[in-house]
Amino acid sequence: MGDNRSDMEIEKVIRASLKMTDVPTPELDRKLKAALRRQEAVLQNQPAMRKLSLWYVPMVLNMITFFLLAFLARIIIENIYLSYFVAGICLYVGAAGILLTLVGLKRANIKEKLTVRIEKRGVLV
Repeated sequence: MGDNRSDMEIEKVIRASLKMTDVPTPELDRKLKAALRRQEAVLQNQPAMRKLSLWYVPMVLNMITFFLLAFLARIIIENIYLSYFVAGICLYVGAAGILLTLVGLKRANIKEKLTVRIEKRGVLV
């Protein structure tokens, strides 16, 4: 029985604290709405997506791979003429990869095809 009375008192305290008696003034309300509208206008003017171009990644990976192969060929192959020949072929293939990437950039529009689009957070669509 004693628990019931204390529960009632706690419930009264909780109900009293939940009552909202603070009402913002109309002036403050107008200022907040104006600030919200300005922020929405700014967000709508920003592009909804961010573009990240990755056209150079295949070229860089090709370059790194074949330069490392050329370096390994120079270190591992004991015959000096064969090591220079293999390293030269690797460097040639690396340069050809750079050339092919630049041609693809001009002819095949790979900049647009290798673009990742990232949606921005908090942008109104």
